Parts: sequence; structure tokens; C-alpha cells
Amino acid sequence: MTRVKIGTRGSKLALAQAHETRRRLMAAHGLAEDEVEIVIIRTTGDAVQDRPLAEIGGKGLFTKEIEEALADGRVDIAVHSMKDVPAFPPPELDIAACLPREDVRDAFISPLAESIAALPAGARVGTSSVRRAAQLLAMRPDITIVPFRGNVDTRLRKLEDGVADATFLACAGLNRLGLADVITQAVPIEEMLPAIAQGAIGLQIRRDDEATRALVSALDDEKTRIAVIAERGFMMELEGSCRTPLAAHARVENGEVHLICEALTLDGKKRWRTERRGALADAEALGRDAGAEIRTAAGDALPL
Repeated sequence: MTRVKIGTRGSKLALAQAHETRRRLMAAHGLAEDEVEIVIIRTTGDAVQDRPLAEIGGKGLFTKEIEEALADGRVDIAVHSMKDVPAFPPPELDIAACLPREDVRDAFISPLAESIAALPAGARVGTSSVRRAAQLLAMRPDITIVPFRGNVDTRLRKLEDGVADATFLACAGLNRLGLADVITQAVPIEEMLPAIAQGAIGLQIRRDDEATRALVSALDDEKTRIAVIAERGFMMELEGSCRTPLAAHARVENGEVHLICEALTLDGKKRWRTERRGALADAEALGRDAGAEIRTAAGDALPL
């Protein structure tokens, strides 16, 4: 008998994250496998693969249909890659828990070079991320950006087919899929600050569903959740979208949040960075304050 339904995208990575959530729920509450059903929901972001996300509505296109199914009761928990969740999700829904975070770094993958610096002049790098493109152009303005969309298998196949000389994926996703061996280099965060909430899985519920909240709260990793709150505070202040090259990384150490944030112009020629430290309870406020500083410093130069 089904006790709880998990809504997820149908990609291999999304399903791996949903199955991890199911395993953790079963272990925490002594549930049988048939008591936790996984429901695959096709999103617009999955259906439209021939255009950049920024052209078709942004990252919310990977969550919208799942959130609709959650709101109307077709599922009880939505499992999201937190970097796909818009700055302002529906108010009747709540990210009630985050699973322990995976490796936050970007994975550089190339058959030609061992690192970004080692790429030949004029190399073609495939990415659909405005953040990665801007950061790459800031380091290597000679590089040509090639639009690259699709799931992990599709992007790796495009690389094999010579569509580009290199690409990027998230280390977290590759690790969760057992594909760590395809990573040429895990790019240090000092070189490429990751996407907001990269590597974090969020469990979203209906805000008034206390029974499900009790189930997922047992799975919550506080350090991950606090870090994600801080990073998303930065995005919220800037009302960041897929059109805005934003990056952030927070970590919880010695009872404090340490947050690093940056924003760039699309061509990577201008870059703004700031840091904050503060109490765990102030995580969102720290992110918002960092965003306000960068908004003031960037003025009209930042693409929002």
C-alpha cells in the first residue's frame, strides 16, 4: 500500500536522486519499498532541448510541472536538484529538507586538455550555462562557446562526436551516476565558483502537510540546508534567473556560515565578488546583503 508518492523528472540523474530519497525514507521510517512510489513527471525543460533555457523561461521549467503535481496532491514530495529551483517557488510549497550535499565543483571534461588553462587557443567549449560561459570567458577570452543542452549522456555523446573540444558537468551528478571516471578535472572553486545550490538535493512538500514534513525532516542535513539558504538568499536579492551569471558557495564551520558570491557580465569582462560570515540563523540575510552590495556595485551592467 502506497504511503507516500515522490515526484521527479525522468532523467537518469533525477531518478537516481529520487531513489536515494526513497532509500533514506525507508531506512528512517522502516517503510517497505512498495510504500514509497516514484512518479515520473515530464517537464517543459526536458521536453524542449533545442533552445537555451534563458530563451524559454529559465530554470523553473525543470520544476514547474512537478510543483503543480505536488500542489494538487498527485505527489507528496518533489525531489529537486536545488540549483534548478527558481528564486521564488510557489508560496504554498516549502523546501522542508535537504539531503547531504555532494561535491559542489564543476567537472571539466575534455579529450584534448587536462585543464581549462591547457585548452588550445580558440578551443570550442560546449555549455548552456551562462555562469560557466561567463566564468570561462573571464579566464580564457579566446575560447568559443558552443551551445550545449541535454542530459548527461547526450552531452558526453556530443563531446565524443566532436561538437566541442570540452564541456562541463557537475561533479555531483556524475558521482551520483557512477560516472566519476569521465571527469578530466574537478575544477577548484577558487577557479570556478559553482552554481547556487549545486550538489544539493531538496525535498519540497505542501506547506500545510505536517505528516509529510515529519517524514522528510528525518532526512534533513542541517549544514547543507543552511548553506543552500545562504546561497539562495544571494539569488533572491538579485532575482537571479538563467539569464544572470551568478555563482555562490557557502559552508558551515564552527557554528558560522562562510559565504562567497559573485556575479558577472555575460561576456565575462566584468566581475563582482564579495564574502560574508555570520550566524546560522542569519544565513538568508547574509546572502541578501551580499546581493545588495553587488547590485549597488554593478548597477546597470549586471544582466538581470
